[in-house]
Amino acid sequence: MLSSTGSSLLWRSRTPPPPPPPRSLAYLKALSFPFSSRLGFMNKTTISPVSCLAEISSDINPGWSEFAQNVSGEWDGFGADFSRQGDPLELPESVVPEAYREWEVKVFDWQTQCPTLAQPIAHTFLYKSIKLLPTVGCEADAATRYSIDQRCIGGNKLSALAFSYSVTGSYVAVWPLGNNQLELEHCLINPNDKESRVRIFQLVHLPETTTMLLQSVKVFCEQWEGPFRDGDQLGGCAIRSSAFASTPTTAASVVTGSWRVLLASTTFDSDVQGCIQQVNGDKVVEIVREEKDLLLLPQQLWCSLQETKDGERVFSVGWLFEPRHAITSSCVFSIDSKLKEVTMGRETALSDDFYAAL
Repeated sequence: MLSSTGSSLLWRSRTPPPPPPPRSLAYLKALSFPFSSRLGFMNKTTISPVSCLAEISSDINPGWSEFAQNVSGEWDGFGADFSRQGDPLELPESVVPEAYREWEVKVFDWQTQCPTLAQPIAHTFLYKSIKLLPTVGCEADAATRYSIDQRCIGGNKLSALAFSYSVTGSYVAVWPLGNNQLELEHCLINPNDKESRVRIFQLVHLPETTTMLLQSVKVFCEQWEGPFRDGDQLGGCAIRSSAFASTPTTAASVVTGSWRVLLASTTFDSDVQGCIQQVNGDKVVEIVREEKDLLLLPQQLWCSLQETKDGERVFSVGWLFEPRHAITSSCVFSIDSKLKEVTMGRETALSDDFYAAL
């Protein structure tokens, strides 16, 4: 169980903290893959697990305390599942209130809670992703928990194979699910509002005779509702977000074209003994994003799966948090399905007629 006790917890304040002191520049190596490369199947190869152990060292993670302050708290919102074609999936009929069924109202969204706690001194990270049974109207007192998915870094629960984080509170985690499946979790904090975030999960299958395949996607749109309380209080009608699964998807025209990207990254190889690393670097690259590579989602979100000329697979997500500005993250896997690199990018559109079609 998670616990809110302990002097090492940094409570998050609604007043933005002062900017962190300047850090030394660490330049990234040039990217070796094209962002607009064609989707396709690789040559048949033996699938290997991600070569990474869930360990952390404070000596190589100087930004963990700031990350802990920005990620910890009660995050409430809504979540939904999507097919690999981007279609929203209805909730099981057994959990839909009778009033909705009688009026043939389709329900796609779970109301969710995600109490999250990162300990700056213990160097642990834990969260509980809670789905609440849907209700009719404002029935906060009647809401009950449908399921709880608890995950952690540095503990005894389901632990990530790899974890990359930014001091902003954004992170990317690779979770093993068994049955030759991985879940790639991309958590992105809104640069304009640190109390707003999205979490996008890409479910990836690792078949024995073919390449890594994207099976489905799930999305959580969440707001920070206060300090960590281990989910002891339902958000109810006070929740600041709303259901989104059946809202219009992102227009391809607003995310395609030329972009300038400020990138930070972490790299992984067979010699890495600790897989929890802070992304770093300020490499500037220009990319071209093509519509054929995109799986478009609601809420100005998208994801993609690309294959490079070297047979690498790149699983990416993005969030257009304001016109012409986006944040993205990617996991790059080698041809033998080993995690090579995680990147996080801050993007600016370059095209002058970016919104001409709107």
